[in-house]
Amino acid sequence: MAKDLTPAQLREEIRAGKWKAPTTGVAPGYVQANLVMLPQDAAFYFLLFCVRNPKPCPILDVLEPGQVEPKIAKDADLRTDLPKYRIFEQGKLKDEVEDVRNVFHDEMVSFLLGCSFSFEAALVAAGVPVRNLEEDKNVSMYITSRDCQPAGPFSAPLVVTMRPMKPAEAVRAIQVTTRFHLTHGAPVHMGSPEEIGIKDLDRPDFGDPVTIRSGEIPVFWACGVTSQLAATSASLPLVVTHAPGHMFVSDLRDEHLTLL
Repeated sequence: MAKDLTPAQLREEIRAGKWKAPTTGVAPGYVQANLVMLPQDAAFYFLLFCVRNPKPCPILDVLEPGQVEPKIAKDADLRTDLPKYRIFEQGKLKDEVEDVRNVFHDEMVSFLLGCSFSFEAALVAAGVPVRNLEEDKNVSMYITSRDCQPAGPFSAPLVVTMRPMKPAEAVRAIQVTTRFHLTHGAPVHMGSPEEIGIKDLDRPDFGDPVTIRSGEIPVFWACGVTSQLAATSASLPLVVTHAPGHMFVSDLRDEHLTLL
């Protein structure tokens, strides 16, 4: 099972085409990351967007143009080591693929941004239920009515993930996730989804719907898919991102992020 694999072994499985599913619950205890690749001449403003919006876009690594091995994963290749990628041209989705070696070029800059999958193991260890893990689903993701701070040509609404839990569990979840500031930190909203522009929890914009039981409230965390909406807002000739839920799994331990 992928849960028993080390991050390096998992990346080998992905590279060989043996693992194609979302990475939620995979290699628990290791940092997972959102990926954005875009042209070098747009990289400064995208970096500025991330700096201005650290909740949804916490920066884990930024590579030099043309580089594909990040500092947080030895011998990794960002062109092959995610289960599924999205390719955008002029801001429009062109394709979903399992390998982007044929489109990546030396003028592209890669960004790795924190992902909430990285604190799920800590929630479970603290006795807080994580419904998407229990139901073996991709996490529910929603586009909200909250706008991020723009930077240059980049702008986006805030995207959030949702995990239902009882109010007392939500309080514990705040305590646990506040430490993980580089993987979105504490929730941005609890209860009343309509207050942040979400009309129907059973119809997420990305990922899968999960069961919300009696006495539970929805708890929302900032989501790195925000970076995908921002990167594609500028109508660039080429942008490559992860497919929602199909993350890059690094060698960095989750707990290490709480010390930075």
